Order: sequence, then structure tokens, then C-alpha cells
Amino acid sequence: MNTLIIGAGAREHALAWKLQQSPRVEKIFVAPGNAGTAHLATNVNLQSPGSSLQSPISSLQSLISSLHITFVVIGPETPLADGLADALRAQNIRVFGPNQNAAEIESSKTFAKDFMRRNNIPTARYETFTDFDDALRHVETIDYPMVIKASGLAAGKGVIIPETLDEARDALRQIMLKRAFGAAGDAVVIEERLQGEEISVLAFSDGFTVKAMPPAQDHKRLLDGDLGPNTGGMGAYAPVNVSENFLDEITREILQPTIDGLRAEGRMFVGVLYAGLMLTNDGARVLEFNCRFGDPEAQALLPLLESDLLDVLEACVNGNLAQCEVKWKRGAAACVVLASGGYPNQYATGIPIHGLDAMQNRNALIFHAGTKLQDAQVVTNGGRVLCVTGVGKNLGDALDTAYAAIRPIHFEGMQFRRDIGKKDWRLETRDFALHAK
Repeated sequence: MNTLIIGAGAREHALAWKLQQSPRVEKIFVAPGNAGTAHLATNVNLQSPGSSLQSPISSLQSLISSLHITFVVIGPETPLADGLADALRAQNIRVFGPNQNAAEIESSKTFAKDFMRRNNIPTARYETFTDFDDALRHVETIDYPMVIKASGLAAGKGVIIPETLDEARDALRQIMLKRAFGAAGDAVVIEERLQGEEISVLAFSDGFTVKAMPPAQDHKRLLDGDLGPNTGGMGAYAPVNVSENFLDEITREILQPTIDGLRAEGRMFVGVLYAGLMLTNDGARVLEFNCRFGDPEAQALLPLLESDLLDVLEACVNGNLAQCEVKWKRGAAACVVLASGGYPNQYATGIPIHGLDAMQNRNALIFHAGTKLQDAQVVTNGGRVLCVTGVGKNLGDALDTAYAAIRPIHFEGMQFRRDIGKKDWRLETRDFALHAK
């Protein structure tokens, strides 16, 4: 089977890496891919992909036909929000990823919050505004800590956590007047800031059945100690140390009602549903939903997947996920993002990357994010450049492996967090007897 992965980041590199382990996969193509995917797959350029990574559907159809592709996996959220899955399915092309109306669970925070309210899915109290003056009056009257979010897609950066009223006013100006996140700020969601531990629970779905993955924790802030601006994610680890029945409860109270609610509204969700949760004293509350694999969560989760990834994705597309056993290895994985200097703001590209060939540990993996080949040299081509993953029998082992693999890697301006996973050192002494491959 020939498979096409749409995307250019570390998530897509991880997907290609896992799919190539399937004996049923003959060739993998990645569009547009990066310097890392070029080593295990064939990168293909789409005509004028733009920010959504889409070409005109006729051009994509031609590519799929000429390469004899029978299965498509869409990685990023933007092409899903733009309706790429719909266009492919209309041409009888098998595709893993939700249609545009189901992807609205991520592409519109306003829709997502209203959806949660009408389906009794636990979340923070909130209000939505399209008028700056109305939003300003609201933040001046509420008496609880708040979070201000651009409603649309903003590459994981459209969330501002003001500490003072002046910061809240400035956040509204940045989003609604200065258009810091473009059209994503046409509406803003102002919600209560919840207190607790934040984790991510992702699940495969065929529109009826959901099968949760091990819980993971992303590290969204740029700097150690959860300081600095929000980013697309600076690292992640899995599993998080939670109670034995935690995933059953989250599936029953959040994941299944979400899939059922979307289906009831004519929004059949086939793909990965991502629930960003805050574990409060009153129980889990949904912070956000995403309509795809998280990045960097995918780089921590996919190395732990024991099942054939293609089997699982096909079960979702074929509507028989209930009959597919999804197995996970015992152990832990942790990934650390190496980012360009200046990220998440302005940064340079085209900077040579050194030390990529020095890694010797078979339990360490390097997934490329913002890279490209330039005159046979791997250079930077984005804000998040590389994702280094370590796999081990426990979290401490996985982190040691990841950070050891980082040591020989260098590029000018390289920055990364040195405290990934340190919130959950309880896992360090838990031996999961992983036999990593």
C-alpha cells in the first residue's frame, strides 16, 4: 500500500516513522515533508501549498493517481479546517482526518465552547465577543482570573494569560485591534482561568467508537518553570501518572459524549480527537479540543504504540475501530523540542545544523520539524526545528536518553527547555519493563 502524509513537521515525521514499520506499507510519500522525512520516505512538492499545505484538488488528485496512493493521512489542523478531507473523500480517496465541519471543534473556539455547553461537557465558564468594546467592558467587570483566546486557528499561540487588568486590556487590543493573530482574532473567548495540572488525552475515533491513548503532558511555555510566552509546544512526555480508572472516566465523561454529540449534529469525526484537560479539585475540565495528533505529543506517543499504526488508522476510516485492538508498550517516552533563537517571535532560517549523525542510542529518536536540505546540508527552516525523543522503562530513563541525545546537536541560537517531565518525577521509580525497539 502506498501512503501519502500531508504535512511538514515533526508530527508528520513521527507518523512516517511509525507507518514505515507496517509490513503492508510499500511506499510512503510526504507532502511537502522536511529533511528528516526525506530519509525514510519520498518528499513531494504540491503546487503552491501555502500555509494550509493544500494544492488545488485537481493537482492533488493527479499526484495521488500518478503515485498509486491508496491512503492519505492529514497531519496539521489547517488543511482539515480548510476542508481537504472533504475534497478527498468526494473523490473516493480513503483519508484519515475529520471533515471540515467536524474539524470546527478546533478551528473555532467559539463553536467548541458552545458545543461543550449544550452537550454538558465539563469546561470553564466563558463568554465570546466579536466587538472590542463589549469584550473590554466584560474583562473590567469579572472578578476571577481569566484566559483570553483568539477563537480561530493561531498555530497554538493564540492564548494569552493576563496577570493584571491592564494586561487583559492590552491582550484584547493585540488580538482584536492590532490583529496579532489575523482572522483568528475576529472573535475572542474570555474564560475563567482554571487551577490544576494540565494534561492531554488523545483518542482514535471512527465517528462512533473512541479508543484513548496514554495521557500525555505538553509544555507550552517557552522557558523553564513554565515561564515565557506560549508556543506550539516545547516538549512532552507520556504516560502521565494518573489513577488506574482515569482514562475510563475521561472516555465516559468527555471523549465519547464529544464524538456522539458531533455525530448527532451531522459532524462525523473520523481521526484523532485531542482533549486538552485541566485536572482541577472539582474534576477534569476541557481547556480545548484539537482535531488531530498533537505536536509534540505525537512524538512521545507513537514510539509507545505497539499496534500497527496503519491497522488502527484503517479501522477508523473503515468504521470498525471497535473490533481493532490498540496495544501500547509498557514504558515511557519523553521528547524535547529544539527551537530557533527568537522563537516564538521572529527568527532566522537557513542556519546549518550540526551533530545529527552522532546519536548512537537505539532508544533515542530525532524527529525533524522545521528543517530542509540546502546543498546537502540540513539547515533550519522554522521556529521549532527538531524534536528529540527518548524511550525507556520509566520517565527518568526516557528523559536521560533524550537529553543525552541532544548534547552533540548544535545550531546557532538553539534553545530548549531543560525541565521537561520534571512535574512528574513520581514516574521515575516506576519500572514498566519496556522492551524498546
